[in-house]
Order: sequence, then C-alpha cells, then structure tokens
Amino acid sequence: MDKESGLILFLALLLCHRGNTQSQTSCPYRCHCFTSVQILCSDERMISLPRNMSRQVKDFIVVNSAVSYLFSSTLEESPQLTKLVFLSNALRSVHAQAFEHLTELLELEISGNPWLEHLYLGTFSKQGNLTKLLLNFNRFNAVLPGMFDHLKQLETLQMKGNIISDLPAFLFQNLQNLRVLDLSQNKLENVTRETFSGLARLEILRINNNLISNLTSNMFHNISQLTELHFEGNQISELADDIFFVLTKLEVLNLRGNLLTIFSDKMFGFETTHLRELNLKGNRLTKLSSLSSLTSLTDLILSSNQLSDLPEDIFRNVTALENLDLSENQLTLLPEMIFHDLSSIKAIHLNNNNLSNVGSKLFEDQLLLQQLYLSDNQLETLPLGFFDPFLIQHTVRLHGNPWKCDCRMSYLHDWVLTNSRDVEMLDRVVCGSPGYLRRRAVVSIDRDQLVCPVSKDDTPDLRSCSLQAAGDIVIIKCKMDKCSPLTVKVQFQEDDGSIMEHILKNEPHCSND
Repeated sequence: MDKESGLILFLALLLCHRGNTQSQTSCPYRCHCFTSVQILCSDERMISLPRNMSRQVKDFIVVNSAVSYLFSSTLEESPQLTKLVFLSNALRSVHAQAFEHLTELLELEISGNPWLEHLYLGTFSKQGNLTKLLLNFNRFNAVLPGMFDHLKQLETLQMKGNIISDLPAFLFQNLQNLRVLDLSQNKLENVTRETFSGLARLEILRINNNLISNLTSNMFHNISQLTELHFEGNQISELADDIFFVLTKLEVLNLRGNLLTIFSDKMFGFETTHLRELNLKGNRLTKLSSLSSLTSLTDLILSSNQLSDLPEDIFRNVTALENLDLSENQLTLLPEMIFHDLSSIKAIHLNNNNLSNVGSKLFEDQLLLQQLYLSDNQLETLPLGFFDPFLIQHTVRLHGNPWKCDCRMSYLHDWVLTNSRDVEMLDRVVCGSPGYLRRRAVVSIDRDQLVCPVSKDDTPDLRSCSLQAAGDIVIIKCKMDKCSPLTVKVQFQEDDGSIMEHILKNEPHCSND
C-alpha cells in the first residue's frame, strides 16, 4: 500500500470514530461526509454502493467494504464525480461500462482487491479527462492491448503489486502526457523499446522488483526525458556500455539488488550528467572503474557487493558527492588519496569490510565530514592525528574492531575519551588484545595501562641483576654502570582478571659525567 492509499485508509478509520460532519439525512447510510462534496464509505457489511448521494459530491471514497461487483448502472446517478477511490474492498469484477457516465473523472483508484483478476477492454473509454489512474495490489495477470488508448490526458499510471508477466507492445502508445509510470512488484520478465513507445514526456519509471534479466541498449530511446529510473530487485547481470546514453536528464538511478558484476560510467556515454543518486547496493560488483564523468553525483551507494579494492582515481571529479556508502564489501586496503577530491562529503560508510590499516592522510581534505563508520573491520589501531582534520562535530562508529590496547593506542584512547559523545555504541569499542585487557571498553582503561612489550634490543643489560627470595619477599638487586632515571612496575593479576600495579620511580641526582 502506498502513502496516499494509506492516508485514505487512516482517514476512513478516523472518521468512523468522529462521526459525520453533516446531518444523517444528507449523508448516505454507513458513510461519512467530510463536506458536501466529499464522502467516505467504510463498512465491512456494505455490499452495495449508496444510491442517494447528492449531486454536489465530487470525491467518493470506498474503503474496506464487501462490495464485490460494479455494474453498468452502479454509478450512473453520479456523473459529476471527479475523484473515485476503491481501496481494499472485495471487488471481483468491474463491468466494462461501470464508469461510462463518469466523464468528468480526474482521479480513479481501484487498489487492494485480491480477487480482481482483470479489467475488460473499454473500461476507461469515457475517461478522456483522467489525469491519475491507480491499479495497485490487485490480482491482474495481464493487460489487454488498447486498454489505455483513450486516456490522452493521463499523467500518472500505477499498476504495482500485481502478477503481470508480460506487457503488449505499444500498450502506452497514446499516453503522450504520462509523467509517472509504476510497474513495480510484478512478474515482468522482459521489457523492450516498444514497451515504452509513445511516452515522450515520461519522467519517472519504476519497474523494480520484477524478474527482468536483460536490458537492450536502445530500450530508453523512446523515454529520453527520464529523471528517475528504478530497476532495483531484478535479475540484471550485465549492462551495455552505452545503455543510458540518451538519458541526459537522469537524476536518480537505482539498480539495487541485481546481479551486476561490473559498473562503469561508460554506460552513460557523455562527459557530464545530471545524475545525483546512484544506488548499486546488493549486486555482485567485483570491479568498479572511474566514475569521473558523474560530476553531479551527490549520493553513491555501493554497499553489499564484493569489492575488494578500488582504484585511487575512482572518485576523481566527483566533487559534489555528499554521501558515500561502501559498507558490507571485502575491502582490505584503501589508497591514501582515494577521497582527495571529495571536499563536499558529509558521510562515508566503510563498516563491515576487512580493513586492517588506514593511512594517516586518508581523510585529510574531508573537513566537513559529519558521519564516519569504521565499525566491524580488522583495525587494531589508528594513526596519529587521524581525526584531526575534521572541523565540525561528527558521528563515528568504531565498534567491532580487534583494537590492540598497547602503547600505539594512545592517540585513539585519548581521542575517544575527549570525544565520547561523538562515538556511537561507545561501550562496544573494546580491546581485542593484549589478553589481560581483552573485552575491556577502551574508555575504561587508564592511559598508563597502554604498554608495549620491550624488544630484546631495547632492554637494558640486566645480567648484573640478581633475584633473591626470603619468605614472602622477593628482592631484585641490579648494579647499573651509568646513572639514569629508572621506573619499575610490578603487576599482579587477580583470579577475577583484574590487574593490581605497583610503581617505583628512582630519580637519582646525576652529574654531567
């Protein structure tokens, strides 16, 4: 159910509780009147439409009724209607002449009827003024050729949520004013250039969630004025290099949830484009070439693919980009200059990858970044100054990484403590190692607990040290050849895993010798 249909249903339920705004004598039985020109009928016991409606009524809405049939005479006494809605009823059949007298109709909806399997040819033959026709979530499995031939003023046509498997060629030939066509959530397997013949003014095409596996390179030539194209949730595995060549006004392209393995800006065939939003989520992309011709792009969604690496110049010239989603891929390393041109970027999602290292200058030019997700990678530490370029308050996710809480963690530890309000799920940012700090929240650790084991080359010469035990006392004696400050830390690990530490500092007064 779309938003508009949902709103109508909500109003119906609301009015059932509020009662009529007009007297019972002027408002039909079991119906509710907004005004003298608007009537809504919503009653599960109603099996036929009221026949005593005022000739003033313009909008007639029927919701959740038991009306099963619309006969040729059902609406003949209401030729003045301009808006007629049947939503979530029990319609099984609509007579070919059911709307014959409704020549002034501008909007017509017949949606949500699970037993309505077809419409007869000529059903809309008298609706030459109709601008909006919604036929959603019925049980239509086919559309007859010529069904829409008389709807020359139609601007919006929706047939989503049916089980249509095929569309006749030239079905929309006469719909020269159509701007929105929604064929989503059907069983369509094939569409061709002839399918969209006549739709010279079409701006929005939704054909998502069907079974389409192939797009021909010339299929959009009849609909070159598209601004939005939705093909998500199909089975498209390959796209011709020049497939979007004619779509010079395209602003939104959604190919989410297909089977694509490669995507390139060569598919557009022109140097610049109006494309603002490109959604390729949930494909099988393993390779992505340069997107430098998409200079107007503001939203790029590449999540849930199989990308393991990206070329350094992938985003060159894409300077308008504001939101970039690379989450749920297989990225192991990012070129340090990959985001260099993205001076307008506001959000970068890199979560759920295999990143084990990031360069200190990776976000050097992203001064306006507001959202950075690095969660669920393989990061053990972040380089010194990593977050310093950001000028404004930003939201960060760091959880799900095996953070190594040693001396190299000092920068991140201090930053997290200072900016704790900016870190989402802070309690889940925990140490992966060393063992005695494992699963401890980073913010709960003292800075002097972040220590690194000393390598053999860095250890002082302790050959002159001796260890003596006397009862419960252990004595370490060391003879030092030169005068230097010395700090000795002794750590005891309790049975519960907690660490008790004792510190002894020796600050001798040494001469210059």
